[in-house]
Amino acid sequence: MKALKALTMGAVVLWLSACAGTGPVLYPNTYYQSVGNQVAEQDIAYCRQMAESAGAREGTGAAGNVAANTAMGAGVGAASGAVGGAITGSAGTGSMVGAASGAVWGLLRGIFYAAGPSQPSQAYINFVNRCLLEKGYEVTGWQ
Repeated sequence: MKALKALTMGAVVLWLSACAGTGPVLYPNTYYQSVGNQVAEQDIAYCRQMAESAGAREGTGAAGNVAANTAMGAGVGAASGAVGGAITGSAGTGSMVGAASGAVWGLLRGIFYAAGPSQPSQAYINFVNRCLLEKGYEVTGWQ
């Protein structure tokens, strides 16, 4: 029971660390050097808020990906279990075992996928980049 609790806490910590998110990397051009890092951070926050207000969403729906991976794993597991069970003469049992193992695999895959670094939507990135460009910054990329 303690091992399960520790594993769950570890997964939650990994997932929350991924929520730190990514942000634009600014080239230190003349404008950036004239305003400094503090003003640049404020401008980035302003452009992010503008993007959200315009309807561009930063998040990629990691929770939805976990659910989709779990369902897909269950479906693939059930199908492969039914095929294996049909060969050995017990398609129903094979299907149940396959669905259970596929769902567990899909859940774990989804959790670890969600824990990885995620990029904001392309619309969000484009909006923030344009906003910063209009202010005088040069965005070299996101990380």
